[in-house]
Amino acid sequence: MTESSNAPTDRVRVSPPREEDAPLPHAVRPEPTERAERPGTVGLVLVSHSARLAEGLRELLQPLGGGLVPIATAGGAEDGSPDGGLGTSYERIEAAVAAADAGAGVLILPDLGSSVLTARLVLADLGRVDALLVDAPFVEGGVAAVVAASTGASLPDVAAAAREARSVPKF
Repeated sequence: MTESSNAPTDRVRVSPPREEDAPLPHAVRPEPTERAERPGTVGLVLVSHSARLAEGLRELLQPLGGGLVPIATAGGAEDGSPDGGLGTSYERIEAAVAAADAGAGVLILPDLGSSVLTARLVLADLGRVDALLVDAPFVEGGVAAVVAASTGASLPDVAAAAREARSVPKF
C-alpha cells in the first residue's frame, strides 16, 4: 500500500494505484433490512459535501447490495441546519466509519476536494488499518463497491472494483 504524500500525518493510508498491492494489516447505521448483515462484510462510507447527495447515492446502492452491505453516509458540514449545509465534517466521517464497520473493513468513497482531506485526517487520527480511502468515481465506484462487497469480497477486492469503475465507459 502506498503512503499519501500530502497527508496530515504519516499514518494515513490511501488506496494503492495497483490491484496487486494489499492493504496494510453523519452517519447512522443503515436502516435494518429483512436480510441480516453477514459478519465479515466490507462496509461502505459515502463522504460528500452534500448530505442529500450522499443519502441519494445510499438510496441507489442499498438495493444493489441486497441488504447485506452496511452503507453509512457522511454528508454536509456541522452548521445546525437539517441537512448540515454544504461542506465536510470530521465528526460525521468518524461516526460513519464506526457505523459501517461489519468486521471486514470499511471502504471510504469521497466525492471531491476537502472530503478527501477531511477523510484522510479522520483516518490518521483513528489509526485503523482496516479502513481504506479509495480514489474512485463517486457513483460508479459506489455501485461497483457495493456489488463486490455483497458477494463477500475482501477489502482489497472491493477497493479494486471501485477503482475499475473509472475505466468503464458509459456507452
